[in-house]
Amino acid sequence: MIQNNEFTQFTESNTETIQPPPYQEMTPEISRRLKDPFDNPTEYHEYREDYSKIVPWLRLPEFKLSFEPARTERKLIKRTYSIGSLCVLLNYLGAQIAALLLIEIIKIIIGAVNPSANSDAISDYMSQTSIMYAINMLVFLLANVGFALLGFKWAKIKPKTMLKPKNFNALYAFQYCIIGLMIWFIAAMISAGVEEIFSKFGHSTIVDMLDDDITTPLGMAVMVLYSCIIAPITEEIFYRGMVLKVFSQANQRFAIIISAVFFGLAHGNLPQFALAFLLGIFLAHITMKHDSIIPSIIVHMCINTTVTLGSEVSEIILISAALISFIAGLVLLPKFRKTDKLPATTPAQTRRGISVALTTVGFDITVVFMVFGMLLILMTN
Repeated sequence: MIQNNEFTQFTESNTETIQPPPYQEMTPEISRRLKDPFDNPTEYHEYREDYSKIVPWLRLPEFKLSFEPARTERKLIKRTYSIGSLCVLLNYLGAQIAALLLIEIIKIIIGAVNPSANSDAISDYMSQTSIMYAINMLVFLLANVGFALLGFKWAKIKPKTMLKPKNFNALYAFQYCIIGLMIWFIAAMISAGVEEIFSKFGHSTIVDMLDDDITTPLGMAVMVLYSCIIAPITEEIFYRGMVLKVFSQANQRFAIIISAVFFGLAHGNLPQFALAFLLGIFLAHITMKHDSIIPSIIVHMCINTTVTLGSEVSEIILISAALISFIAGLVLLPKFRKTDKLPATTPAQTRRGISVALTTVGFDITVVFMVFGMLLILMTN
């Protein structure tokens, strides 16, 4: 039987392009192995990419993966993790830099049209109208979609496979939305507790939101369009589409957790990190279950719409709706977890998850940079 160290020797002379070795036929056993290379019955095999992209010799009947990844396999896994991480970092930095540049350009244009207006007046005008949200909507739409497509192409994954949900219907959508609202309620309670702790040390986790200053109808319309439609769709394309898919090559459980971590860190503050991380795990889980980002988009839109429109109704109505969703979610989530548990990790997969990611430079830089950014905002708030 061919072991993984022989695969390493085979690929030493194929450093640029590793082609699958020749084989006589695609047997049912080989087809199964490509989707379940680690013999893990708890994973979502339909969601998994063909692992022979990482280990071409997996297509040979006599080949068997070793417990520890061989040097070449480890190198290719690290390359995959680098792709996902660097796209996250480029998205994070690119969106912020582009937004700052657009803001300054528009300030210059408004100042040229209104020479008597000072800098503070221009800033107030931009925050009270649709301008700031329009900038955010444009920048994050282009960044999320653009870097998602870049990651898909870089990792050689077809994004169209994420748009056709399997075994999904309106009942699933309703249940998932209720569970999502329950997670939002729990995250809100956690955030309130964290804020209470930090306030005792003279710091605050609460950040100013753009919609706090909007006074015009057009500004409100753009805010609703961005918060309830554009942001949920584009964020799901990026985080549950590209990031989750790229990181799930060797270890689906690790992919679920790390995609949720990146999703939380991208929000830049503790209250939204708590929500984004907890929600991110659930959204990634249902994405894998249905092999599509459509369920996660629906849940994301439901939560953002509830929170956005909830601020326009009375506090009693909002709290009542939150409590009802919380109670219903407490019933539905255990039911969901009973039939659909998070994928487990085999011993061989533990050697290909976080342990490999931590030795990947692009991954380490991305995590450190985003954590530092969130801590900086926290300490200066």
